[in-house]
Amino acid sequence: MKESTFINWLGRIASIIAILMYVSYVAQIYNNLHGNYCAPLQPFVAGVNCTLWSIYAFFKEDRDWPVFWANFPGIFFSFATFLTCFPW
Repeated sequence: MKESTFINWLGRIASIIAILMYVSYVAQIYNNLHGNYCAPLQPFVAGVNCTLWSIYAFFKEDRDWPVFWANFPGIFFSFATFLTCFPW
């Protein structure tokens, strides 16, 4: 397997795993909405991290799509989790 083929597949697999990691926040959002609140710091920091990586990947001269798509969903899921951590 050529290195570029390996790197392309590795980027795709890593992107899918990262997306699944952020989609897993749905269970915590559900718990938060039902009164079982989590600590807000981790999802907030994850949201900031995803935002920064998405901006980096999108605006660099040669866009890094695997990094962008791996982090973009995390912006929404992380901040949704953060916002539901509080009994408004």
